[in-house]
Amino acid sequence: MAATLAGCGAGEGAGEVTLRLVAADYGSNDANGSQGYWDGLARSFEKTHPGITVDVDVMSWKDVDREVAEMVRKGEAPDLAQIGAYADHAAEDRLYKADELLPIPTQANFLPLLARAGQVGRSQYGLPFAASTRLLFYNKGLFEKAGAKPPKTWDEIRTAAGKLKDEGVKFPFALPLGSEESQAETMMWMLAGGGGYRDVSNISYDIDSAENVATFTWLKDNLVGKGLTGPVAPAELDRQEAFDAFAQGDVGMLNGHPTLMDAAEKAGVDVGMVPLPSPDGEGRPSMGVADWMMAFKQNGHRKEIGEFLTYVYEDKNVLAFSDRYDILPVTSTATATMRDDPKHRALWPFLEELPTSELYPVGHTSWAKVSESVKKNIGKAVAPGGDPEAVLAGIARDAKDAEAAE
Repeated sequence: MAATLAGCGAGEGAGEVTLRLVAADYGSNDANGSQGYWDGLARSFEKTHPGITVDVDVMSWKDVDREVAEMVRKGEAPDLAQIGAYADHAAEDRLYKADELLPIPTQANFLPLLARAGQVGRSQYGLPFAASTRLLFYNKGLFEKAGAKPPKTWDEIRTAAGKLKDEGVKFPFALPLGSEESQAETMMWMLAGGGGYRDVSNISYDIDSAENVATFTWLKDNLVGKGLTGPVAPAELDRQEAFDAFAQGDVGMLNGHPTLMDAAEKAGVDVGMVPLPSPDGEGRPSMGVADWMMAFKQNGHRKEIGEFLTYVYEDKNVLAFSDRYDILPVTSTATATMRDDPKHRALWPFLEELPTSELYPVGHTSWAKVSESVKKNIGKAVAPGGDPEAVLAGIARDAKDAEAAE
């Protein structure tokens, strides 16, 4: 297969080739930024692939998708981008397909759920790069002091949050519905309440469903309205602020992903984790998240891109990134290795949630506009005097308009 790929690339990328990769930063500070990971990986690759140089530019998550879009608009697309969404670029025929880049064993090694999520029109353009699921995190020390128990139901969340508030906890339940990642917090609560962004057909949006309206009405009346979400209005609270406050011991509970676990424990927080509670305590699908690698056709470096990506997705490199950031691997073999290694025991609960989780509708070009509408508006649904039904209906109208433009 490698020979076949090389043959298909005849005439492309002859001589010295420099690949440009723009990647998102998974680090929480300068000391553990992603630039170090990528620079090490690139230098290692270059030693065994003379004639190919890889330049990596790491940007913050707040900027990277927008910056890549601007590069594309200017006709200066990078060879590779590791960002949050690929569908709009695929729809404009800017990307190579996975089978134009990777040998069959590498393609087949992606976890099936993630491989399917990377498809547009049954062709895979988005290569999963990192994955995570969500659990409810709680501060064991604060819970013990307040006499609270880990919740399984929404009523138990309210009860525990009330006890934490009585003990003076700053954020009994941190509810980040600010602009940074409120589309994730929104989806977690929708799924727990029996709803979601899409209808049962998994094709059309159903954002203002009765289940979703009931979920945000409950949040407004039972958490926000009772003063259990802390001194910062949910619409003004970003995810990283909430995570930082948890690591500082100021948060009793919040929905979190694996990277929070390490940061909190290093700060001395005794962390507990349970599946996301539901109204009746019954299990619901967790939210799964995948970040994506994509390869642009503009510079014509298909063969060299394929060689680099095949190296990127070797188990040793997938696991090195997962270890560095407590992120779930995206390949079957790396997942099996992690599941069998006791040093990764803390990640096993997240691994268990992934196969049955639900991901954003990233294969739809409409998702970017829908996500922006959620970020802009969802905090209003739980604000004092807010109308959850009206807010969700407004987002639903934006989704309908975005779908019509697909």
